[in-house]
Amino acid sequence: MLAGVASLFGCAGGPLSGALPGETDSGAVIGEVAGGRERARIHTELAGSYYQRGNLGVALSEARIAIAADSGYAPAYNVLGLVYGDLREKDLAEEAFERSLRFNPNDPDTNHNYAWFLCENKREEESIRYFLMAVRHPLYATPQKSYAMAAVCAMRKNNERDAYDYLERALKLDPNYHPALINLAQLKYRRGELDGARTLVGRYNKLAEPTAESLWLALRIERKVGDSSSVTSYANQLRRRFPGSKEYQELQKGRFE
Repeated sequence: MLAGVASLFGCAGGPLSGALPGETDSGAVIGEVAGGRERARIHTELAGSYYQRGNLGVALSEARIAIAADSGYAPAYNVLGLVYGDLREKDLAEEAFERSLRFNPNDPDTNHNYAWFLCENKREEESIRYFLMAVRHPLYATPQKSYAMAAVCAMRKNNERDAYDYLERALKLDPNYHPALINLAQLKYRRGELDGARTLVGRYNKLAEPTAESLWLALRIERKVGDSSSVTSYANQLRRRFPGSKEYQELQKGRFE
């Protein structure tokens, strides 16, 4: 969707040096009233906001302005890493994340973001170390997120034991954390722990909007438990809500495993 953005910005000189975009009107105003660190903070926040909206071009520009204002401001490199990761500029993304961690090696958000970047680039074992660095920080607001993502990466390496442990840790921190609920329910189902899987997927379907995946899992659990009325109920929901899903296609073919 954003390939055009990559071609415009991805090769226009490295993000850590070289020519910077021309000053925006807002940049000129900020420059008049704030020091370098404050300008870096403001432009980093702008970069993060544009990144979350999917406007990668402006996010990149704002991050580079932040670095020009203060080349030692670690959060700016973190946002830069996210932007370049989405632009599939892997080398530039890694350089930015590593630069951020050189300035602030214990920052939990950067450790988490770098971990996911590594996992997405098939470096799952490396990624786990950075997820665990993130959760060790005493002021990290969302360690359950890092544990849940570490579990995803562990499963990509077929490391079910560690994935199970990370998901349990996530739910100890936040018993209603949706991604951990559904993923641990899946693992418990695969292990034959039907009561535990049933409880978790039931909680997920009450707390979050049910998905084709969660309804399909609940249906298969009830089928194994032998509750035919619940199987029918979930089948009807799957047909009504997600008639085009692969899960409903599997149901029609009678493929439950």
